[in-house]
Formats: sequence, C-alpha cells, structure tokens
Amino acid sequence: MIELVHTSAAGPDALGAAYRLLEVVFEGDFGAEDWEHSLGGMHAFAWEGDTLVGHGSVIQRRLVHNGRALRCGYVEGVGVHPDHRRQGYGAAVMGALESVIRAAYDLGALGTTEEGEALYRARGWLQWTGPLSALTPDGVVQTPQEAGAVYVLPGVMPLDLTAPLTCDWRDGDAW
Repeated sequence: MIELVHTSAAGPDALGAAYRLLEVVFEGDFGAEDWEHSLGGMHAFAWEGDTLVGHGSVIQRRLVHNGRALRCGYVEGVGVHPDHRRQGYGAAVMGALESVIRAAYDLGALGTTEEGEALYRARGWLQWTGPLSALTPDGVVQTPQEAGAVYVLPGVMPLDLTAPLTCDWRDGDAW
C-alpha cells in the first residue's frame, strides 16, 4: 500500500521508520543533512502490512533555466529495502510522487546514483546534459561533479536539456 502524506501529517513513527529505512538502503551513506532535504513536502510511504519497505519524497525547490525561475518538485530520499526490491515498490513510490509533481510544479528533478538510473529512465525522466550550478551565498558555483546524475521530468515548460541549469542553495549536497 502507498500512503501519500505531507511531512507535517506523517507523524514521528512513520518519519523515523523512513529515516532508518534510508540508512539501510544507502548502507550508512545517509545522514541528517540528507534527511533534512527530504522534509517539508509530500512523502510516499510503501507499506507491507506494518513494515515500511519503500519511501520517497518530493519537496519544492527553485531551478533557474533559460532566465526563468521554475517551481520544481524535487525528489529526495527514494529507496526500497533490499529484501523488497524488484517487486514494484520503487515504481509505486515514484508514481505517487510524479502525480504530485504533475499537479503542482513546472517540472520534476532529482539527483540519482547509477543504480537508480534505470528506474527513472523507464518512467520517462530525462538526463540533464547541460552545465549544472548552484546559486550559493558566494554567487553561482558550477557543480560539474553532478554531470550525468541529474534527471528531470518535463512538465508544461519547454526545456532545453543542453542549457545551463542552476539550483537553489541548501546545506549539504546541492543536487
């Protein structure tokens, strides 16, 4: 079962379960800053009975593309417990998040690992091939280390995937 709920209504038990799940999914490479990025928007919880087996969230960010600041539904904290992979939970979580993106944002975006690319490509997400940067307190800073890892889900706004794309600032990983 997929439960779609805002952070403010999720409750500490569900949020705690999601944090612990993502620690397992990312094999210890998931911490407080990563979790902070996942909060403040809509969460898709995949439950098998009383056990949380999958999670993802979509939060609002601003991306600058071709001189326009776009409202972006940015996907964070996506993962399925290793014992429950390849059973459709990842697709169900993403389907719920994509419905939020299509209803409320100009586009969707996310940063992925190599392991996640196949899921996103199969769902129509497109790899950003243009230069990436972040609008930081020190100005616009290029983020070439993210090349190839940023994907977008086009909405109503036409996108040039080869043009520069700039994200808003946050602590931790920019993308």
